Amino acid sequence: MKITFKLFATLTDYLPTQDKYVNAVDLEVAPGTTIGQVVEQHRLPAKWVHLVLVNGTYIAPEQRWAHVLTDGDVLAIWPPIAGG
Repeated sequence: MKITFKLFATLTDYLPTQDKYVNAVDLEVAPGTTIGQVVEQHRLPAKWVHLVLVNGTYIAPEQRWAHVLTDGDVLAIWPPIAGG
């Protein structure tokens, strides 16, 4: 199945070079793939996985690693961001 994987801010460094500037990549994943598996496959540090949305819906921290993705999902992840 196909999902769109979007990373923002400093997390774009974990995307392939050609996809960094559009901050997204289309991925082929197996049915039953979880958010946690996608995060692990891309070697994202867990402490940098701060805000997670699937199709624009917030996924709470206690649900993230086990949340099963479905065909056509858009998984978006932001790191902690500070500003002033």
